[in-house]
Amino acid sequence: MIAADVPATVESAGERAYRRIRADLIAGVLPPGERLRLDALRARYGASISTLREALSRLTAERLILAEGQRGFEVAPLSARDLREIAALRLLLEGHALEHAFRAGDVEWEARVVAAHHKLSQMEERLRAGDAAALQPWRRFDSQFHQTLISACGSRTLMATHAAVFDRYLRYQNMTLGFRGAIAVAEHQALRDCALRRDAPRARDVLTRHILGGVDAALATGAIG
Repeated sequence: MIAADVPATVESAGERAYRRIRADLIAGVLPPGERLRLDALRARYGASISTLREALSRLTAERLILAEGQRGFEVAPLSARDLREIAALRLLLEGHALEHAFRAGDVEWEARVVAAHHKLSQMEERLRAGDAAALQPWRRFDSQFHQTLISACGSRTLMATHAAVFDRYLRYQNMTLGFRGAIAVAEHQALRDCALRRDAPRARDVLTRHILGGVDAALATGAIG
């Protein structure tokens, strides 16, 4: 029994380190271009060097980190090209998933969409009133709303792939893009309404404007090379 318990403990430590580092990358706590020194990471995350190497290798595969040969690891930089590629991939995956979800979604799915939009709209109202403290929960509810819209697509693989791409998009949003005000509010409302009407073609049009509008806004800040 003791021997059988060891792998589970090691795996748990590795997964914990991976998730903590990944969250800090997406939030921008670990900024683009920063060298990731293993000794500093060990002190910060309380993980062994071997565990950290495993986590960083996984994050390299997700393109959140760059492996620089003998030089070690570095946080992936921000670039206009990368953002546009991520946005195009998100459009492809999310648009496809929307069509399947709109066909298969039931009343319970509709209720989840309405509930997710309600939470998002509450944060949007606070942001429009000037409450900056609502920005972080707004980002969380924005992610939940988009995930809920496609949650009836019937494919766990599609959902997981979309979630990984969405997180890469969210990294850019966290560091370069704020709340787009009335435009974002109207687009989210339109997506909710399209879901309830099962109007997938219209939803894809709205989604395209929504995502590409976010890209344009992020690039307009001048923060992306």
